[in-house]
Amino acid sequence: MNDPRRPPPDPLRPGQESVWDFPRPPRVEPSDSQVEVIFGGNTIALSFGALRVLETSHPPVFYLPPDGVVTDYLTKTGRTSWCEFKGTADYYTASLGRHTAVDAAWSYAEPLAGYEALAGYFAFYPQHMEACLVDGELVMAQPGEFYGGWITSRVAGPFKGGPGSGGW
Repeated sequence: MNDPRRPPPDPLRPGQESVWDFPRPPRVEPSDSQVEVIFGGNTIALSFGALRVLETSHPPVFYLPPDGVVTDYLTKTGRTSWCEFKGTADYYTASLGRHTAVDAAWSYAEPLAGYEALAGYFAFYPQHMEACLVDGELVMAQPGEFYGGWITSRVAGPFKGGPGSGGW
């Protein structure tokens, strides 16, 4: 039975995937895309070996391996959050020169069973970075302040996070 709160999926264009076809619980999969994070005029993360987390109604979240992240620019804060699937996330403030973004990245040191591949990888909120890119395409941030999905032309919504989407 269809949930009356759930909006209909946006029509797909060629080469797109619908976030409404993503699973719940979320799936972790490798990405061979070039994933880049720019902050303070510098590339602070770059990888061709990122992981994508795909979850119903959410644009993908990209997790970059620690060897692709300049961790000198990240300082662990006291903030944590809990995901029923992935476990406890630790947050990091990005600082570079006069640029600071509090709790702009997160990581799972000891993710729950099924999500072990994420251990030590870093995810970034696009709205707190100067730019996030996937294969050179500028990413738009998922609506809202809580979620960290990366919207590109490759995904179709609508996306959870904006006003009225709490019940999806």
